[in-house]
Amino acid sequence: MALFILRRLGQAAVAIFGVMTLVFFIQRLTGDPTYLLVPETATQADIEAMRASLGLDKPLVVQYWTFLTDVAHFDFGRSYVQRIPVMDIIAARVPYTLQLAAGALLVSFGLGVPLGVTMALWRDRRWTQILTGFVFASQSMPTFWSGILFIMVFAVWLGWLPPSGAGGLANLVLPSLALGLLSMATFARVTRTAVLDELSKDYVRSARARGVATGRLFRRHLMRNAAIPVISVAALEISQLLAGAVIVETVFAWPGLGLLTVQSIVARDFLVVQGIVLIGAFVTIALNFLADVLYTVVDPRIRLGAS
Repeated sequence: MALFILRRLGQAAVAIFGVMTLVFFIQRLTGDPTYLLVPETATQADIEAMRASLGLDKPLVVQYWTFLTDVAHFDFGRSYVQRIPVMDIIAARVPYTLQLAAGALLVSFGLGVPLGVTMALWRDRRWTQILTGFVFASQSMPTFWSGILFIMVFAVWLGWLPPSGAGGLANLVLPSLALGLLSMATFARVTRTAVLDELSKDYVRSARARGVATGRLFRRHLMRNAAIPVISVAALEISQLLAGAVIVETVFAWPGLGLLTVQSIVARDFLVVQGIVLIGAFVTIALNFLADVLYTVVDPRIRLGAS
């Protein structure tokens, strides 16, 4: 187990280094942020002074090495635009993104898994076909379209919920639905496929021949055996929720990391974008590592096979 953890940590370090390198150099291709920070009446001397104060007058290799050493000390630098530490800016937005991610995960997992189980166990019922159509419709709508649709219906036409901004629980409903429905469809399809696969196996037919009820069979055997692909999808989908938050937060003017990312890209605030991307990479790698550990907990055969 210790060797497995060390190997995964090494892979994580390589992945994070690759992300850092790509983000650093690709952002520099978008242009010089100095011209956005100086007034229109600024002279060339003023522009050069601003560039020197930001450290952008140094060779790109020197900037890259400074960036790597700062990140190694958990220092993401100071924002070019706001001139305050990047970590302070990110820390102020993290609670909003966590709220949105929690609400979207509740929608996606809380609806997707029960729907998938229902569509598998009662697949021949007419109302199950209606649920299947709902799942396919949810998967077909991109988040920006579903977000705009929810605003028009529930905020503009019906007036039940606020259309944008942060505040109480009501403000969280629409963005959570828009962000969570797409992942809900993925959870439902994967759960349905996993349960159907287990239902076709010999131990299920044997248990049913002995008169074991479907509910008991599902609780005692099917649920754990079908959980492996769901865990795999969960690690990926939570990462997708964080990525999809960029679009949803922009549509609903939700003040989280997604909206901050868009604002920072427009302002060419390189250090803020770098900090957000690195945090996203850390979270994604940590989730995949946690999924690998959960495999061995849910199915001991994986642990025995590894040994």
